[in-house]
Parts: sequence; C-alpha cells; structure tokens
Amino acid sequence: MNGVINVCKNLGMTSFDVVAKVRKVAKEKKVGHTGTLDPQAWGVLPVCLGKATKIIDYIMENKKTYRVSFKLGVTTDTYDLEGKILSEVDASHIKKEQVLECISKFIGAIEQVPPMYSALKKNGVRLYELARQGIEVEREARKILIYSIENINIDLPNISMDVTCSKGTYIRSLCYDIGKTLNVGATMTALCRIANGNFIIDNSVKIDELTEHNIKEYLISIEDALSTFDKVVINSNFTKLLINGVKVFDKRLYIEPIEKNILFRVYDNKGRFLGLGRREEEGFKIEKLLLEE
Repeated sequence: MNGVINVCKNLGMTSFDVVAKVRKVAKEKKVGHTGTLDPQAWGVLPVCLGKATKIIDYIMENKKTYRVSFKLGVTTDTYDLEGKILSEVDASHIKKEQVLECISKFIGAIEQVPPMYSALKKNGVRLYELARQGIEVEREARKILIYSIENINIDLPNISMDVTCSKGTYIRSLCYDIGKTLNVGATMTALCRIANGNFIIDNSVKIDELTEHNIKEYLISIEDALSTFDKVVINSNFTKLLINGVKVFDKRLYIEPIEKNILFRVYDNKGRFLGLGRREEEGFKIEKLLLEE
C-alpha cells in the first residue's frame, strides 16, 4: 500500500501510537509520520505508507499552521500545562495593545531557543531525559521563520492565535518568549496543528475512524501529496538519463525555462511523473526518483 493518509491525531496519543495503529490497520510494514506532534497536542499528522515513506522529509519541509492558546502570568518547566509551575505573577496590568505589539515582533525570521522538554539531543542524550533528571543544559538558538500570526483573540490573561511557521518551530517556546518579552511569563494551554502544507484538518480522518475496510478511501497518492511543489515538464528524450541519476545540462531539456535551486515535481512530456528534481549550475537532476514501475 503506497500513499499518504492525512490523520487527525487525538489528544493523549503519541505520534508513534498513530503510526502503530496505521501499520496494524493497513497491514503495511513501512509506515512513518511526517513530524512529531506532542501527546498534549492534536490535529494534522500526515502518515506515509510503503513507497511514500521516501517523501517524509519533503512533507516535513512544508509550512505548518497551528491554533494555539496560552495564558499570561504563569510559567512552567515544560512551557505548557503538563509541567511544574515555576512562577505565577499578576498580569492584570498588561493591555491588549501591548500584547498585539509584542506578538508583531515575532513575525518574520527570528531565533528561537528550543525548550528543555524536547526530543532534541545534546551529546547523544535527548533533552527531555536530562530535564526529567533536573538537569538543564545550554541550548543553541535556531533560526526559524514565522510567516504569519492571525486570528488573534485576546481575553486577558488568555490569548489564542493561528501561527504559520517553518519546520523546527516550537510553539511552546513562542508562547514562552511572548510572555518573557511582556515580563510576566506565559504557558501554552492548548495546541492544534490545523495544516501541514496542503494537508488540512478539514480533510483529515480521525485515527479511530480508520479500518482495514476503508483505509484505501483515505489514501492520497505520492504525486498528490507533493502538490505544494511547482511542476516542470521536461523533454521525454532525456527521461532515461534522468531516471538513471545523470545530471543533464542541455537547453533542449526544458519545455519552458525554470529557476535554479528550487525543487520541482518533474514530468516528462508524455505525462509521466518522475519524481522531485532541481536545476543547478552543473545541470538538472532528479533528486528523488518516484516513477512507478
């Protein structure tokens, strides 16, 4: 069974729980998810089956959109309600205008320090394992991109908003950083991933609704799962070279000129989907071959 299922993960489940359930229902050994969603969060978790596991990394590069709620005046060691309360302060002096101005500063390219309670590794040990031992280590800030923050609802001390961001963004850390900037602290109270690229929550299937009888109805083809990538059509005379891993530097390759260093869905002019490829200085190459035999 090859394809992607747009699963809606339940609260309390781990991403591995979802993979295990899909593997059992589909009777497919090769199954993988496209980016961990914490147990206390719910929402979109695309799951790849069979040959579609080849495109996991590409789906993970998609923009993500989250609907998050957080509370000002409270901080915890996990940055959410699962953790130990570290501080509680009066945030009643904070005004709506201050919150909006503060949030606006986090839109764009920013640096973010990951939380201690995360699956990142330090010297081969996951940070959350160190945190559970009461050990806090220095974490390097990472560059992320917040594309937009919309639908902001402020009912102080509670705030909710929709955040569209790049891979590697910790929404818990974003809430924490907003609270820190306002000098009152904040902790996340709820989180839902409402979109991962073209996988949206309105088109997702609840994990409990998947059965061995209906699972194929929800299977999205590898080609359709990559629809966020632009399409390029190449001359079929070069198909054999490309699928054999050869870089082609020939102006006759392209039906229409394309930009350099951008990943495209590649089709030949016979309509066959070949995979993902990009044009570089040395020529055009298929980066991930996905041609169906």
